[in-house]
Amino acid sequence: MKPRLLFLLSENWTLVTGRDLPELVRWARIVEDAGVDGVMLSEHVVLGPDASAHGVMGNPRDYAMPGNQDPEMPWPSSIVLLSAMAAATTRLRLVAGAIIAPLRHPLLLARELGTLDLVSQGRLVVQPTVSWSRDEYDALGVPFADRGQILDEQLDILQRAWQPGPFSYHGKFFSFDSVSLAPRAHRATGPRLWFGGQRLHSALLRRLVRYGHGFHPLGQPAPAELAALTTAMAEAGRDAGELELVGGTRAVFPDDHSVADLGAAMDPIREQIAAGFSTFCVKPSQFIDDPADLPRFCADVVRRLDEMAG
Repeated sequence: MKPRLLFLLSENWTLVTGRDLPELVRWARIVEDAGVDGVMLSEHVVLGPDASAHGVMGNPRDYAMPGNQDPEMPWPSSIVLLSAMAAATTRLRLVAGAIIAPLRHPLLLARELGTLDLVSQGRLVVQPTVSWSRDEYDALGVPFADRGQILDEQLDILQRAWQPGPFSYHGKFFSFDSVSLAPRAHRATGPRLWFGGQRLHSALLRRLVRYGHGFHPLGQPAPAELAALTTAMAEAGRDAGELELVGGTRAVFPDDHSVADLGAAMDPIREQIAAGFSTFCVKPSQFIDDPADLPRFCADVVRRLDEMAG
């Protein structure tokens, strides 16, 4: 399979202000024109003091991680912003990365994601997650300790909601009778679902095997984890080759004020390709400081990946 590029368009606040969202929509068109496969947006609803519990990231171009960001960091609604990008593009895959599912009712989430999938004519990919901020859960009145169990019920409900109704559900957290949701998602099975995390724990493995179309780990998974995933997929009657493996660049900043070297950051992709990864994430602001450089940067990344792929 030809390697795919995925540009992360959230967190680029050294290139664009958090209020200039039309500029990010324009970027989606630039990325599509350059031959990039997709864009990804992550999300938070609100942030509290635990967002910076480990101190704010030294270089503002770095990735936002648990406990390293200013609570005032911009996080626009990924579903709304991806809808604008869907209307402005025709081919680009739209990845709703890190959708914090337990913060929403699953029927509302099914409605929002299904509508976006229809608007984009099946270009939507969703990565449901439980996330990490207890303050965020507390603010929205959702029990933080139950977030994994809540997600499991939600995934079951989403799968049913995107198929012809009516259907009922009675679980620990959600209960309703004889409801239908129309129009449903573009496909009868709903949008493609990715799952990821810092390690391949048992719950993540179970969700990947039952619902997953892609595995997006945080960092490079150990060979033993990939072997366990292959075995679990086979035991469930699925081919691990069905899963899209998502990797990416590894940016190293020379100091807190400079961009990273693109060539060095892309070099680990060679090893990822050899391990079976096919999709690679790039965050533009890690490598450029002028938004006018984005078209040139896109072309450079595409060229380098094509060369790596032979």
